[in-house]
Amino acid sequence: MNFDQIIDRRGTNCTKWDMMGAPSVGVSAEDGIPMWIADMDFEAPDFLQEAVHGLVERANYGYFIGEDSLKERIAWWMQTRHGWAADPASMSSTYGLGNGIALCLQAFTQPGDEVIIFTPVYHEFAKKVANAGRTVHESPLVIRDGVYHMDLDALGDSMTGREKVLLFCSPHNPAGRIWTAGELQALAEFCARHDLILLSDDVHNDLTYPGETYVPIPVAAPSVTNRLVMLTSASKTFNVAGTRLGTITIPDDGLRAKFSAVLTGLNIQPNLLGLVLTEAAYSARGAAWVDELRTYVAENSRLFLAGTSEIPGVTPMPMQSTYLSWLDFTNTGMEMGEVIRRVRQDARIAPSIGADFGTGGENFLRFNIGTTRARVLEAVERLQAAFSDLQ
Repeated sequence: MNFDQIIDRRGTNCTKWDMMGAPSVGVSAEDGIPMWIADMDFEAPDFLQEAVHGLVERANYGYFIGEDSLKERIAWWMQTRHGWAADPASMSSTYGLGNGIALCLQAFTQPGDEVIIFTPVYHEFAKKVANAGRTVHESPLVIRDGVYHMDLDALGDSMTGREKVLLFCSPHNPAGRIWTAGELQALAEFCARHDLILLSDDVHNDLTYPGETYVPIPVAAPSVTNRLVMLTSASKTFNVAGTRLGTITIPDDGLRAKFSAVLTGLNIQPNLLGLVLTEAAYSARGAAWVDELRTYVAENSRLFLAGTSEIPGVTPMPMQSTYLSWLDFTNTGMEMGEVIRRVRQDARIAPSIGADFGTGGENFLRFNIGTTRARVLEAVERLQAAFSDLQ
């Protein structure tokens, strides 16, 4: 796979490129570099294209069967890639993981209940909670040795008794942190003590860097799967988010029954294209492609972090996974409004704004490095030039 190939995605209804000019983004797609939404710029691999062509050649887009084989393929992938023996019978399909989170909130909470999130974290978490009429309970992450850690003692002290769910991100978005098995065990035990349902969004689980290992919570803490909901998808790994297919795995029969009741009541079923592409992705060819991708993105990360760390006052967080880089501008001495102006207007780069990720993100920006090496290096040069007056 030639990840260096430049693909012009402008004018293709691509959110990442064709919404660059929107006021919330504020960078022209003509000469700007989009590094905001979590979407990669690489051409779809041949095994996905072949799957789509096969679907077209069959010329039948009517009702279909095959969800059982899809679940078997997902289970094979999780066992082969991550050592997690997921039971296909415990899986359900949703319209992507955003939809999956929303459905879980409907199934396991009531209006006014509190949902815990560790901030800063993927900005859609708080939005989904608010849209459901539930209350966000932020638990700020703490930085030690340059990386984020959960402060479960502080979280325990802040509990009100109205918390019902803890919504978790593993690996962590936006910082690319891989939680250790010990941390996941401690989190699971915390949820057990406080009678919380643990929703774990693991959509970035395949995007670990060579030498790094992601551990699924069921592997790290098998004794607490009675309160665990796992959310996975091929969407980020293979850049197929437009097919809107996510998998919700719930080991406990009682929890799964509650979730299934909501799913059935809304008549949610998988879509044909999502099923076909996910089955093609979760394959031996898909595994080989992902390994190439991981190596490429890891080198992008090395170059981006090395280059941006040369800007006085800018502190990149070390990355273990994902194509989302998290930069701290605290020590530049600038107001974040000026930082954002320089990045958008002077460097002509569209990042994600850190404040949108909740408490603790105010002085950060997130940059998507899931693009060609040339664009990553160009972004580094532009950022260095935009802050060249700093001493």
